[in-house]
Amino acid sequence: MSLQTLYPLRFDPIYQYRLWGGRRLAEILAEPLPNGPVGEAWVLSDREDHPSRVADGPLKGRTIGQLMHEFPEQLMGDLSGSFSRFPLLLKFLDVHEMLSVQVHPADYRATLLPPGETGKTEAWVVLEAAPGSRIYAGLRPGTTPADLRTSLSNDKLADHMVRISPKVGDAVFTPAGTVHSLGGDVMVFEIQENSDVTFRLYDWGHIDPKTGRPRPLQVEQAMASICYENSAAGLVTPVVEATTPIHREQLFHDKHFRLWRLCGQSPFSVGTPDAPRVLVCVQGAGHLQHDGQTYAVAKGEVWLLPAVVGVCVVRPIAPITLFEIAIPK
Repeated sequence: MSLQTLYPLRFDPIYQYRLWGGRRLAEILAEPLPNGPVGEAWVLSDREDHPSRVADGPLKGRTIGQLMHEFPEQLMGDLSGSFSRFPLLLKFLDVHEMLSVQVHPADYRATLLPPGETGKTEAWVVLEAAPGSRIYAGLRPGTTPADLRTSLSNDKLADHMVRISPKVGDAVFTPAGTVHSLGGDVMVFEIQENSDVTFRLYDWGHIDPKTGRPRPLQVEQAMASICYENSAAGLVTPVVEATTPIHREQLFHDKHFRLWRLCGQSPFSVGTPDAPRVLVCVQGAGHLQHDGQTYAVAKGEVWLLPAVVGVCVVRPIAPITLFEIAIPK
């Protein structure tokens, strides 16, 4: 195995039951859904409890954590040694009902983080939305901790949050410390730090059918995690970087991740020397070419281009929309 050279890696999705979820992830992903409401598909996860596994090729079945350990330089290139695990967690979300109002702590909130965990800055790209879809990202200016505590007692918390009526293609940034929620039949792609630390502030009166009870809240931890200062939370304006051979625009440029949206039907290059890149196909299909090999790319698939792979060519067979994701140095 030590002689194996890494190649473009596709991963199987990991479905997650969520009481607020639906059944529409089947519209994006080819892997059959389990029974019940499915709220999340973890499509690239280096978590011990839910590790992504390679779907094809000589390394089929290997987890991304095993690859990080066995091939650090091939996989991460100039970033090898900087991370003990792959630093991003990528998901598709189908939010039929409202997600809980929640807060993720920042990296510097060490007392709120379990050992080995990081903070959780995240961002969403809207894939589908309905007339009643809602996204909440941040607090209205002037909101105080006292305001929030009062609103929790009278179910008026939403009055203090910034509300967005999402449409397909919108990009929303929610840095750690942001009070946020979404729902009403909205489907998004989510990129985040590799963390699973979430504190629920409010849950819209949900009852978990598995227990017959409300889900637990973590009000004090959530309140302690909130950043009340002005932040970059909310809708972002895409930055167009190229219009030929395809339309390329940058949606997120944060210290934890960068994400571009690539749209078109002419061949184009992806990847970069000496650093990993991730590709997420959200529309259309095509072929990825590397080292004389051709890999079929379909809607809903996530591909990790190890650093050793470098630059590849995507040849669409229909108009395609890809997200390309980089990890900043």
